[in-house]
Amino acid sequence: MQYALLAYSPPEETDRATRPIPAGLADQLARPSVTGWARLHADASATTLRSDDGRTLLTDGPFVDSKEYLAGLILIEADDLDGALAIADELLQEARPGTAIEVRPVLAGRFRGA
Repeated sequence: MQYALLAYSPPEETDRATRPIPAGLADQLARPSVTGWARLHADASATTLRSDDGRTLLTDGPFVDSKEYLAGLILIEADDLDGALAIADELLQEARPGTAIEVRPVLAGRFRGA
């Protein structure tokens, strides 16, 4: 089954575009169970679209007040949730302090590859 690992970081960790990936994390991302991944620019670079009575509203940024912001997305293959949690924990051990990883199953056929 495919799982999405959503990596969150504190807002002060926003200069991800120019910072190299730690060697241990790069090794973890090269595992066969990792089927794709992407680092995201800082939340300030986001534009949010919302539907409002048939109109589309555009807003700069993620339009949320949060202590953590989505920093990246990692797609993995695991037999079950326990396997996905084990992979996420190994990745988390190599990530920067303050990082959080949310684990969610991916709906089959909705998103493939990276």
